[in-house]
Amino acid sequence: MMLNIAIVGFGNAVVNYHLPYLEKKENIKVKTIFRREEDRVGDTEREAYYPEITFSTNFDDVLHDAEIELIVVATHVDSHIHYAKLALEHGKHVLVEKPFANTSTEAKELFDLAAQKNLIAMANQNRRYDGDFLTLKKVIGSGKLGNIVEIQSHYDYFHPHYPAKDFGLLHGLAVHTIDQLISLYGPADSVYYDVRSLVAPGQSDDYIDIDFRYGRMKATIKCSMMVKIEHPKFVVHGDRGSFAKMSSGHQAKNGQGRTTVDIQPEEESNWGTLSYIDDEGNAHTEKVPSEATDYGLLYDALLGAIRGENDKPVQDEEVLYVLDVLSKGIEEAKR
Repeated sequence: MMLNIAIVGFGNAVVNYHLPYLEKKENIKVKTIFRREEDRVGDTEREAYYPEITFSTNFDDVLHDAEIELIVVATHVDSHIHYAKLALEHGKHVLVEKPFANTSTEAKELFDLAAQKNLIAMANQNRRYDGDFLTLKKVIGSGKLGNIVEIQSHYDYFHPHYPAKDFGLLHGLAVHTIDQLISLYGPADSVYYDVRSLVAPGQSDDYIDIDFRYGRMKATIKCSMMVKIEHPKFVVHGDRGSFAKMSSGHQAKNGQGRTTVDIQPEEESNWGTLSYIDDEGNAHTEKVPSEATDYGLLYDALLGAIRGENDKPVQDEEVLYVLDVLSKGIEEAKR
């Protein structure tokens, strides 16, 4: 049975991270995209790239379309709850872009409403399907590293003139890597924050270094606007070996017209490196083939949840925990 969906918003996330993957799905159809009239001013040419999709400036058209089962909210975070509530109240499932809500209190209210309506409300944590993260999971699952003692996760850029009065890095970038960690290990035993600004102290969050402790294992989420040299996306150490992987990046092909993606494994030159000792005490160093990045996998899992075939891939408790971590990080940055 075809799943008809509507998307609220038509920005970078929709064009580059949703539509290119959804167009490959035979059982999912983007029927409508809702845009506010003011957002269309001077920006209507791109709509012609998607002749199979209806563009509307009337959200009621979406809410009262009986064919639409799922509404994807991909607007600024300040309007996430507004659109998601309307969708749920009109009997639609909702997928909400990260960071889902401003606070865990707002998020819980939305999850409670979804439960009352017997509907699904879920955060779009598509970075769980990044090729580099899927490769990391594969290596950890192989057991070749033994007991994991340390994980370093990086999401860095070099923008030394990052806005001095902008607390957006945690919610915009670090939310991805924090969610990846929580999807692997769940809530930490303890969390230690070093979140601050290297540009304007107390006015931004351009430097993030958060330690999550799980027993004797420490996982560090790092995100900075002042990293010029290329650094591994993941570095993992265990009591039998180590693993390092550079970023896989996003496989989008931008140009004139609609964005497309090529869901293929990476070239061998960007595979991860695994060095370990086996059960017989022999040393090995090998390249680990990369998994392919495919954000469409999240939609496959969500469709299964809507049809009652599996649990939704991003659980409410995970979203609430990540939002609390983000809030505490902002408090730390303002000191």
